[in-house]
Amino acid sequence: MGKTVLLIEDEQNIIEAVSFILSRDGWDVKTHSNGHDAMGVVRERCPDLVILDVMLPGKSGFDILKDIRADSALARTPVLMLSARGQTKDVEMAERAGADRYMTKPFSNAEVLEAVRALVSA
Repeated sequence: MGKTVLLIEDEQNIIEAVSFILSRDGWDVKTHSNGHDAMGVVRERCPDLVILDVMLPGKSGFDILKDIRADSALARTPVLMLSARGQTKDVEMAERAGADRYMTKPFSNAEVLEAVRALVSA
């Protein structure tokens, strides 16, 4: 497959699990763990897909998503948001910010793989 995924997540167990699942499926997985300089990393890596945690140190995933959507070079990059918060208002906020998909933690390996495949092939 050879596609690149940038996982922006601060929980080590999720980083390891998602990286393992996607790497095993042929994805090139890059990781980053804070919101402070996440946009610089997104610009540098130009991934095929971003998996973005909502609650990050330094800057929220919602703010990073807004920055991605405002950047003409990155605006069309698919973004899968991950969050421990699954209330309707959280999902609606993600949709308004431009998320392509929103997934709540905990999630299954199969859910993540299916979402990533669907977002990149869309």
